[in-house]
Amino acid sequence: MFNLAQFFKCLSDETRLNATLLIHQEGELCVCELMVAMDDSQPKISRHLAQLRNCGLLADERRGQWVFYKISPAAPDWAMALLKQACAAHQDTLSTLALKLKNMPDRPSCC
Repeated sequence: MFNLAQFFKCLSDETRLNATLLIHQEGELCVCELMVAMDDSQPKISRHLAQLRNCGLLADERRGQWVFYKISPAAPDWAMALLKQACAAHQDTLSTLALKLKNMPDRPSCC
């Protein structure tokens, strides 16, 4: 399921890269949180999350009306190490996105 080329192909889109890195940094996020953090529409965010789930990078879990996404527990160590390095290299962007999350009104109560 995981190979290096597929991993990078899945992350070659800026929206998918930012969503994946923000989820990695935060532990888990729902679609509404990603919409606010990334200033994008629900259909666009959901489409990209579906692609990341199909690549095997993300796992999802429904809790009531919310669907939360996290990095797949099946992700190999090399993928986790690359995500960690990418987060460090992309910290300026991730800090901006995390600030938007922090200031999000009506954030899901289970977060």
